[in-house]
Amino acid sequence: MSTNLPTQPEALQTKDASIHVKSAHAQARTTLPFTDTQDFSDARRGFIATLPDAKLLHATGRTIWSMAPYAFQKEEASPATVHPSLWRQSRLNLEHGLFEVVPGVYQVRGFDIANMTLIEGRTGVIVVDTLTSVEGAQAALALYRAHRGDRPVTAVIYTHTHTDHWGGSKGVASSDDVQAGRIAVIAPDGFMEHAVSENVIAGNAMLRRAMYQFGRLLPIGPRGHVDAGLGKTMAAGTVSLIPPTDLIMKTGDERIIDGVQFVFQMAPDSEAPAEMHFYLRAHKVLCLAENATHTFHNLLPFRGSQVRNALKWSGYLAEALEMWGADAEVLVGQHHWPVWDNTRVASYISTQRDLYKYVHDQTVRLLNHGLTASEIAECIELPPEISQKWHTRDYYGAVKHNAKAIYQHYLGWYDANPATLDPLPASDTAKKAIAYMGGVDAAVARAEIDFEVGEYRWVAQVMSQAVYADPTHAKARALLADTFEQLGYLAESSTWRNAYLFGAHELRNGMPNLPGRTPVSPDTMAALSTSQIFDSLAIRLNGPKAFGRRIILDWTFPDTLESAAMTLENATLNHVMGRYADAPDVRITLTRSDLNAVITGQTTFKDATTAGRIAFTGNPEKVAELFSLFDVNARMFEIVEPRRATT
Repeated sequence: MSTNLPTQPEALQTKDASIHVKSAHAQARTTLPFTDTQDFSDARRGFIATLPDAKLLHATGRTIWSMAPYAFQKEEASPATVHPSLWRQSRLNLEHGLFEVVPGVYQVRGFDIANMTLIEGRTGVIVVDTLTSVEGAQAALALYRAHRGDRPVTAVIYTHTHTDHWGGSKGVASSDDVQAGRIAVIAPDGFMEHAVSENVIAGNAMLRRAMYQFGRLLPIGPRGHVDAGLGKTMAAGTVSLIPPTDLIMKTGDERIIDGVQFVFQMAPDSEAPAEMHFYLRAHKVLCLAENATHTFHNLLPFRGSQVRNALKWSGYLAEALEMWGADAEVLVGQHHWPVWDNTRVASYISTQRDLYKYVHDQTVRLLNHGLTASEIAECIELPPEISQKWHTRDYYGAVKHNAKAIYQHYLGWYDANPATLDPLPASDTAKKAIAYMGGVDAAVARAEIDFEVGEYRWVAQVMSQAVYADPTHAKARALLADTFEQLGYLAESSTWRNAYLFGAHELRNGMPNLPGRTPVSPDTMAALSTSQIFDSLAIRLNGPKAFGRRIILDWTFPDTLESAAMTLENATLNHVMGRYADAPDVRITLTRSDLNAVITGQTTFKDATTAGRIAFTGNPEKVAELFSLFDVNARMFEIVEPRRATT
């Protein structure tokens, strides 16, 4: 069912909120503390200046970021199609520009999903996190300099390993300056390993799933995209990476950077596998990176990742409170707006600490009573003293979703019921289930009745089965799309809303027809070890095509002084670094940069060989044979209907 994006306006296909959605929103308005408007004051505090609509352009003229499409959110009253709590969060995320946190500490917010923090030193400025794109980082730094002087960048700090915190690195520093020692790049231990690996092995699937998480292809408007919880969405510019020159190894490590004292706290396996916090004693400013934002964060993002450790996460917040809670006057994060005043900072951190620990402890308590993940998610409820704080709400993560993630962390996907041990694949299950219901027409007729009374969760389950049983059935697709839409309107979580509405969009309009692309940028590829590159090739090997084949290759990289022996046998690709095979079919000599260019599609083995950049000893046809066995991953694959990917 792959088609191009629709040419007609999305508003012609979308529906209004049902009476059931409107009723739920009315109840939320009476049960949540909408009279508490402190966040609006904090989000605007210290404003200095901004760019019109925060509009950023690529060198080609393409817009990579703009707040202009979100102007409709300036209205205080929430529309019927957006949860009033999410509407509040989306309006807070509209604030953009350069802000003073305290004298000497500034933030650029609203130029990306993340923040750039700038700390003035003795001779220049220290940049903490560089946004996703080079263009965004350049614009943020230029805005700062326009109002604070043309200070040189003296250091760059990466708080953790997610791309929106380092992708703009070459927008604030050059590799030459870093290599010459003029700019230090500081990161937590393990940064490079995790920054470059998380999106490589499963990167293609993550890119596709992220479309549902962030809803970037949704039309922006009250019936479409409104927010991503942590900020508006991800910027779409040029991603770069400058490797760190200095690693923070343990909690309590200190650095004097351009005359400013930093005290660091390690927080691995929390929101990111390598993450750290820091405290500025002279400014009394505590930065908790992405571990204490104005939302309940995700323990398992929709795009996919390893499950995050809620118990460690809570423990790091407890440790930070113990170390600096009595002194810190300001709390900043690398998303959202700061919190001022020592009493408020301490209360904020302790509530965030207990948010993660409560959901962790109660999930584990209930799984030890034998409840399954879905049963725990259905019954777990935050205490009012936590749930009535705006910064604990489900804007990015969600209590239900995170409880299931904690269950998965400890017990995995299997619920111990033998009936779920080896079920039929989704499409086969759907066909059998719908047949038991009397066919798709009968199932749709029953589901239409349930839809009218607001049983949207059940209708979504049944109509998903109907679409998987017969993806061409127009009424089933239409009803499932309408159901997803109402569930999206109901959602307080931006990621849930985006997923539901994007599912409805694809059911109505078909899967977007987008060109394929590598899941990693050239800079990220260059940062991978050679062994990691070979691992990424191995997971692309089409096993059935490789049955019965045996190929032995030696690799030589003169520029990095590396060698490797690679063997294909048993339909499995293995390699050993630092050695050669006894009797290879062919030995390949090339630079790592040429290998990077081949893997990222900037050139081919044939073209690089013709240009004299690759040399072979032995049978070069064996290289062509091996590379013919690698899958070329399509950027798009079906999600809300049966997948037709080849195996």
